[in-house]
Amino acid sequence: MREIEVTEECLNFIESQDERVILKFFQLLEVMGEIKVIHSNFLKKLQSTQFYELRIKAGNEYRIIIFAVDHLNFAECKKAVCLYGFQKKGTKDYKRAIKQAENILENYLKEK
Repeated sequence: MREIEVTEECLNFIESQDERVILKFFQLLEVMGEIKVIHSNFLKKLQSTQFYELRIKAGNEYRIIIFAVDHLNFAECKKAVCLYGFQKKGTKDYKRAIKQAENILENYLKEK
């Protein structure tokens, strides 16, 4: 139903995590590819940006994957690109991560 791509930067982040986080990430990618509407515990639109976040909870910590889609609404998109991942420690982490995701998306689109 939906094509999911993972950039090298995002994959490097995921591979640096423990086994449980890696497994959850790939399970969530499978869900993203198959299911039209996903619960907001796992997926959320980032306000004032073009990006969405995929939330991976491991214990008391969150790993956030920022991704872009080819439609204004996730439920209608046919393709998603996972751009950048980080461990959420506070809300200030988002500004830097969004800038990184913008740069990665720009380079990704140049290559396509």
